[in-house]
Amino acid sequence: MRNPAYVLAPGREKSLLNRHPWVFSGAIAKVRGDVGPGDTVDILADDGRFLGRAAASPASQIRARIWTFDEKEHVDAAFFERRLRSAIARRAPLLTGEHPAARLVHAESDGMPGLIADRFGSTVVVQVLAAGAEAWRDTIFDALARITGATAIVERSDVEVRALEQLAERRGLVSGVATEHIEIVEHDLRYGIDVTAGQKTGFYLDQRDNRRRVRAMARDADVLDGFCYTGGFALNARAGGARSIMAIDSSADAIAQGCRNLALNPSGADVEWVEADAFSHLRLLRDRNRQFDLIVLDPPKLAPTVRHVERAARAYKDINLLAFKMLRPGGCLVTFSCSGGVGIELFQKIVAGAAVDARVDARIEARLGPASDHGAALSFPEGDYLKGLVLRRS
Repeated sequence: MRNPAYVLAPGREKSLLNRHPWVFSGAIAKVRGDVGPGDTVDILADDGRFLGRAAASPASQIRARIWTFDEKEHVDAAFFERRLRSAIARRAPLLTGEHPAARLVHAESDGMPGLIADRFGSTVVVQVLAAGAEAWRDTIFDALARITGATAIVERSDVEVRALEQLAERRGLVSGVATEHIEIVEHDLRYGIDVTAGQKTGFYLDQRDNRRRVRAMARDADVLDGFCYTGGFALNARAGGARSIMAIDSSADAIAQGCRNLALNPSGADVEWVEADAFSHLRLLRDRNRQFDLIVLDPPKLAPTVRHVERAARAYKDINLLAFKMLRPGGCLVTFSCSGGVGIELFQKIVAGAAVDARVDARIEARLGPASDHGAALSFPEGDYLKGLVLRRS
């Protein structure tokens, strides 16, 4: 049986020939057949050439997301079994008794657009973000349970991006027996994970390697962890021998979990937890002439798309300017952006402008990215969302 098809306008096939997995609405000239949300469609050039096989999203500006560029490959239950097994096998070396948590599926970068799966011990937490993954939801969940042997599969499709696909938010236990309290170990530190109500899937696994880097920088330092969530950077600074640590977050639940995580790791300096809007509290600290040797800024996504970039740029400049003003000479600023709409070149330019306005000189000691289980496909730069800079003030 032939699939319905999207026929592209002349000259609009270049991105697909370069194996980029998105087809935008403006590229489509004709629709052949009836197409509903999540339906499998063939993407054709204007001369009829096959370009890819995709999931349709009629309500989204991203009108189709490519499943495969192989005309001989069919999208069926066996297809998802193969893709999931391949993605999970690539992460197997990262999962050990000492480190039982990792991302298993990273959406488009694993050939599974709109699907995120993170493992925390015996629990797998899944986000279904697009119409195609939604259409195959039951097949995907069954395969994940079978391949991973997880005792519980939890869905956290409670994110705003689903509205762009006209999908309702969904959250809850899909299969197995839920564990009320999940603990993982990462680099010898213990963390409690709230997979049902925590941010994203419960923990920011993408910062695993960067947390360890901050630990190595923290000896005898006065540390500020802005946007601390449940204290990942703060606890690593503590494990690295920090003299003092202040951790700021606007979420009372995150602060409470951070306190519990502190209790799970009893050795080290105390942490001053501050429940406050970090943007405002940074100004307050500046006005009080507070000074730090190491500042970590890991704000939430401020520019999910390019149309949010201008506003996000102002916010990034503001917080980095404040950080530079509070950073002692010789101190380090570790600053991040997880905004897909802000590339590393723009982010560096924004931070450089903040240093100029703060009248400080700084040099780049390292450029940071996500842990390897969050790696982006070469043909999908949008997947390379997390970027960071380690900056040493002169």
